[in-house]
Amino acid sequence: MSAGIPLTDDDRLPWLRKIAETIDGWRARGESGVITCSALKRSYRDIIVGDRPDVRLVYLKGSHDLIRQRMAARHGHFMPTALLDSQFATLEEPSPDENAIVVDIGDSPEEIAREVADRLRVAQRP
Repeated sequence: MSAGIPLTDDDRLPWLRKIAETIDGWRARGESGVITCSALKRSYRDIIVGDRPDVRLVYLKGSHDLIRQRMAARHGHFMPTALLDSQFATLEEPSPDENAIVVDIGDSPEEIAREVADRLRVAQRP
């Protein structure tokens, strides 16, 4: 894919299937793991999470302004701030039936990670 040409859903499909395959491999071996990706659309999350009730979606929620500020402060990252508007335009926030763990990104990365871990532990309790 050359620079400047946006990816289509068809371009993303093999990548999304590979993520689902990786998750299925972990599940088959009794392992756990974390995969990070934007998964902006419900259709992407349906492939990744699908009918896997033990797979949890964590939605890191932040305002456009906060994310723009953090992106502008990064150096050497592959995603330019110029793409942020299109990302927000594409975003389909998780619906209640997706049972996502929603975490606000206003805190420090350490606090966010701690909250995610705590909420995952609570979600795993019978």
